[in-house]
Amino acid sequence: MDSAGVTINGTPEYVRACIEASLKRLDVDYIDLYYQHRVDTNTPIEDTMSELKKLVEEGKIKYIGLSGASPETIKRAHAVHPITALQIEWSLWTRDLEEEIVPLCRELGIGIVPYAPLGSGFFAGRGVLETMPANSFLPTFPRFQEENLDKNTIIYLKVEKLAKKHGCSPAQLALAWVLHQGDDVAPIPGTTKIKNLDSNSDSLKVKLTEEDLKEISNAVPINEVAGDLLPDNLSQFHWKFGNTPPKGSKVST
Repeated sequence: MDSAGVTINGTPEYVRACIEASLKRLDVDYIDLYYQHRVDTNTPIEDTMSELKKLVEEGKIKYIGLSGASPETIKRAHAVHPITALQIEWSLWTRDLEEEIVPLCRELGIGIVPYAPLGSGFFAGRGVLETMPANSFLPTFPRFQEENLDKNTIIYLKVEKLAKKHGCSPAQLALAWVLHQGDDVAPIPGTTKIKNLDSNSDSLKVKLTEEDLKEISNAVPINEVAGDLLPDNLSQFHWKFGNTPPKGSKVST
């Protein structure tokens, strides 16, 4: 699958070649958790998983993860070999996975690894309190575009007010909210600054009750978030489109 300048290849040959190359670069004997990042919509997930299963049996990887997969793909993959973790976007303003993906993961015993738990930095003030770097890709995302950002700033201010109530920053509150979604949830906030890393770590100290969680969720009504999650050229990477052909077929590119 080649889209938006990104090639996604889930063929057995490519998967094995990538893992062998990773082992060599890292100079290790095995990889603890290996994700099939995004879904190759041209290759049956059973083909990808069968090769990953072989690599587990060979001791080259310990656990298998998926990223951005649809419920059907998750179920089909898990039937070949247990999936340990699903990497997927989850934050205060991205909660569309809660109805179907989260219950499925819990039914199958799959850990959830939310990326962009701070809304790609929005709840840390990106675009609101601080300008976006000149080389940032965020201005291409609808929620960070001027008209939408003005509307979304109202949401930020609500979270900021709640953060003061809990004695923390908006970023810490947003991250604490994700952390409180369950013991099977391990968010991965990204940062390039040590001070932000320390701040993110301190979100573990923020304790929230069920009432607190409900109040925070209500402060960010999903139907009031302005703008689509992804720009048009990346929309096909949403988990809703993370499907693969039936086993025994392959779509030519």
